[in-house]
Amino acid sequence: MADASQTEAANDRPTQFRKVVFVLACGTSWMLYLHRYVFGLIKPKLEAEFGLGETDLGLLDSGFSIFYAGAQVPMGLAIDSVGVRYMLTGAIFVWCVGLAMHALATGTWGLVGGRVVLGTGQAGVYAALSRVTRNWFPASSRTTVQGWVGVFFGRIGGVSANLLVATVMIGIYGFTWRLAVYLLSMLGLLHALVFFLAYRNSPREHPLVNDAETSLIEERSDGDNGSEEKPPARMKIREMFSRMTTRSTRNLLWLNGQTILSTIADNIFSAWIPLFLFKVHDLKFKEMGIYSALPLLGGACGGACGGWLNDFMIRRLGDRRKARVAVGLAGKGMAAVLLLTALIWYDNPYRFCTMLFFVKFFSDWSLTTTWGVVTDIGGRSTATVFAWNNAIATTGAIVAPILYGAIAEHISWKWVFITGAAAYTLCALSWLKVDCTIPVTDETEKAATDS
Repeated sequence: MADASQTEAANDRPTQFRKVVFVLACGTSWMLYLHRYVFGLIKPKLEAEFGLGETDLGLLDSGFSIFYAGAQVPMGLAIDSVGVRYMLTGAIFVWCVGLAMHALATGTWGLVGGRVVLGTGQAGVYAALSRVTRNWFPASSRTTVQGWVGVFFGRIGGVSANLLVATVMIGIYGFTWRLAVYLLSMLGLLHALVFFLAYRNSPREHPLVNDAETSLIEERSDGDNGSEEKPPARMKIREMFSRMTTRSTRNLLWLNGQTILSTIADNIFSAWIPLFLFKVHDLKFKEMGIYSALPLLGGACGGACGGWLNDFMIRRLGDRRKARVAVGLAGKGMAAVLLLTALIWYDNPYRFCTMLFFVKFFSDWSLTTTWGVVTDIGGRSTATVFAWNNAIATTGAIVAPILYGAIAEHISWKWVFITGAAAYTLCALSWLKVDCTIPVTDETEKAATDS
């Protein structure tokens, strides 16, 4: 009888497979940024090998963003319809092929092809991860999880790219940039295989998850039981907008606007800091990799803190909207002030990059707020709403590289940072107009009520 009681008690305890899902999601985010940031690091090599200037490199970055934006909405719809497992596995495979195409390129058009395939493959990945966090983690801790998955490990992927590729592979061991790219591509393909074998679309589908863990994750009061056993009917973007009120449309557009401005400002760190250090301060790859990693490390720390801060402020204030606005406004506002302050040390790359650590810390603690708002207003169409926000916001990633490349080449690098500070300021102010309590569609409201 004692053994039977112990067995029954063990069955009542929740299993812990959501921790495995957390690792898979973090690994995907890390890998995505590890691969994406490689292009910024090899820009000095591409300038020398292909005779490209800053404007040309900016256009290549914009090419990535155009296809990244164009595939966002179809990917979001497919994820909500088909599920994460197949769609995300396929996306990882495609983007790894795109990365390898960079190394295969023998001319500018080969680089264009690599940028196009990489951008297409990486589109929708964060929409998928947003769906993962909604289906596999309770609402009470979801924004904290999103901070770790979406921001911390993404930024750590960027840090890893700088240190692993620039400092270690090229700077210390003398690998060619092509060999480094091939090795990273193979690592990504291995991750895609592991993800496919281990992941399921919902806790209810996984044989290693018991009923106790499923109940813990679902938190019935959340308004969505987390199950994807019967995927929701595919909702076209046109249909989504037809069900939106004027109020919800305006709110979504304000969210889109702040994300565009954030993307414009952050493009400095994702695409230009390594080349800035190489050309303005003459740092070689070993040093350049280390110091260009500092802002990204700051962003990683800020993302982790921001997720926790969102959940803390919601509990503290008892008002979800005020909490989201406070974190978003403060983060982007501090980033603007600190970026302008950092220009005092513009001529000292070491102190300047140290200041950029704090710029990105405050900037990225509000990125989790964006993720949180999307899941707040998106309901059962979270991946579609996330993809829509990313698709519209990617216009910033299309404009910013062309803008910064032209400013750096024809005016000065200092004005690149002043422009970024202006974008941060406008982004901070736009948070005053975002309301996370307004659901995107009436269907979302109905789903929440029915649950």
